[in-house]
Amino acid sequence: MQTSQIIPALDLIDGQVVRLHQGDYGKQTNYSSNPTALFADYVAQGAKQLHLVDLTGAKDPTKRQTKLIGKIIRATNCPVQVGGGIRTEQDVADLLAVGANRVVIGSTAVKQPEIVKGWFEKYGAEKFVLALDVNINEQGEKLIAISGWQENSGVSLEALIKDFQTVGLQHVLCTDISKDGTLSGSNVALYREICAEFPEVAFQSSGGIGSLDDVNALKGTGVAGVIIGRALLEGKFDVKGAIECWQNV
Repeated sequence: MQTSQIIPALDLIDGQVVRLHQGDYGKQTNYSSNPTALFADYVAQGAKQLHLVDLTGAKDPTKRQTKLIGKIIRATNCPVQVGGGIRTEQDVADLLAVGANRVVIGSTAVKQPEIVKGWFEKYGAEKFVLALDVNINEQGEKLIAISGWQENSGVSLEALIKDFQTVGLQHVLCTDISKDGTLSGSNVALYREICAEFPEVAFQSSGGIGSLDDVNALKGTGVAGVIIGRALLEGKFDVKGAIECWQNV
């Protein structure tokens, strides 16, 4: 398994770098019109893996920014994993064709697991990240939310992971929805628990990182990657600082 790493993330709407508050398109903050420059800066500071989300394509599959994403990847001397409403094999093939090192799949893996498992077998499990957003209820059950968090699937995180392990699942990006975009810290207990239960899966934590203390808190949980978006855009700290913090055991 590769060494764990800091993974800077950008969300794109119509070529602009944005953030949505808790997944709400009505609550959008614009940060930059030059994602390529931001990624170049992150790579210059030491990033070894980047994360890109096509929010336009997630909302309307006919408006995917695949061509633009290809341009960004070609200009960026670094692996980029890409997600955003991936629904069909054509979406997967298109993103791999423009250079994505991994395709990030969310709701479709929950709604149509057999189809997605077929993609794993065709393209290779290492080419995929399952993005599983969980609501943790009062009983402590980790239930996956789908469709941009609009609905609860009734499927547990553990059940879905076990199902996809049959086709060699390697990468899972797990977000505790209550933490996303809040800068209030990650759900450290969640990551510790799932990394212990599924040691052969490389988990990426996502959501809630607001300070280097939050990065530090994830050390020792077993996560393979820490996705950081808003905190970098808002200058809470920089990529170099995050990497130094993460590596400074």
